[in-house]
Amino acid sequence: MTINEIQDDIVEEFSVFDDWMDKYSYLIEIGNDLDGFQEENRLDNNLIEGCQSKVWLHAELKDGKIEYTADSDAIIVKGIVALLVKVLSGRTPDEILESELSFVEKIGLKEHLSPTRSNGLVAMIKQMRLFAIAFKAKQA
Repeated sequence: MTINEIQDDIVEEFSVFDDWMDKYSYLIEIGNDLDGFQEENRLDNNLIEGCQSKVWLHAELKDGKIEYTADSDAIIVKGIVALLVKVLSGRTPDEILESELSFVEKIGLKEHLSPTRSNGLVAMIKQMRLFAIAFKAKQA
């Protein structure tokens, strides 16, 4: 599946909910399913700056594709980073850098986040893209 196809699936999944409380519940459920984050990666240098809650993001380049793992100490933020991992993990640096993450606005997430969570979302996306830039530079 392409990045856009995964985003379309996310938009479709969220479209079944009319109420934002249900969408938040679903976001929490998605966060609860997030796994794969190793304790040894729970380091200060893996913390994303700009997030009010703690969000750890680790990235590895495997066979030319970036594998992200993440975790957070806040349940809604954990759901948000889980969505980002779902969309961007397993992609090449170029795919990540060329992607437009439209699902955030299409599901209405951006307008339903507090300003601090919205800033955190921007910081998460920025850090994922910075990893892509770094891995692309290493490949060159």
